[in-house]
Amino acid sequence: MEYVSPEGLRLDGRRPKELRQLKAQLDVLSTADGSALFEMGNTKVLAAVFGPKPTELRSQEDEKRAIIRCEYAMAAFSTGERRRRGKSDRRATEITKAIRNTLEQTIMTELLPRSQIDIYVQVLQADGGTRCACINAAFLALAAAAVPMRDVVAACAAGYLDSTPLLDLNYMEDSGGGPDVVVAIHPNHSNRVVLLQQDNRVAVETFEEVMELAVAGCRAVADFMRGRLLEHTEALAAARAEGDAAAAAEAAIKQGSDDELEDDDY
Repeated sequence: MEYVSPEGLRLDGRRPKELRQLKAQLDVLSTADGSALFEMGNTKVLAAVFGPKPTELRSQEDEKRAIIRCEYAMAAFSTGERRRRGKSDRRATEITKAIRNTLEQTIMTELLPRSQIDIYVQVLQADGGTRCACINAAFLALAAAAVPMRDVVAACAAGYLDSTPLLDLNYMEDSGGGPDVVVAIHPNHSNRVVLLQQDNRVAVETFEEVMELAVAGCRAVADFMRGRLLEHTEALAAARAEGDAAAAAEAAIKQGSDDELEDDDY
């Protein structure tokens, strides 16, 4: 199969160094302290955060920092066909560890001793890049829950097919058998890498090129998430200001009514 046409276009019409369309919504679940729906192309992930809160088990309590609990799962309908247990469960365990380790390096756990933060990530629709989408969704949910963090954490993948580095692989490209690299960074700390995973062997020169492309993708994702967080914060501030104005108007009306009653007494 040809993954890059002679015109330089991929199967979905993107250029080799082009991200899929990104979308994000925050506070989509009223029952969670923070939540987010994050989309990278056709991959859709829902993340929910509960906490910080007191630890449920005293034996797990840490006097110096918060403990991070993470649970990753794929919905049975996420791939369009019923998923079977077995190998997928081992993969879920690996991805859970990757997400938790990445977030533990991001959350300022030392500011939250004797507490725990529960993070649930659910893949609603899978079309490649689920690991990256999960990390991005979890970060947004943590931000919505006002959990203190050292930096934005953004994740993106890049691969190598048809002798061409490709950014943000979809499922067809991810299944092409070429090497791919999953990266998560803290962009405000000199692009510090907090997650690096690689599938299949690759020459050093090719790895450097793919790695550089993945980091550039991470920075673009980080910029997008910053923008969504700013929009969300501004919307919350506007809603609060509107609520305060309505409360002040109601108080003024009530005060006026009370004054009229006092005048009638005289």
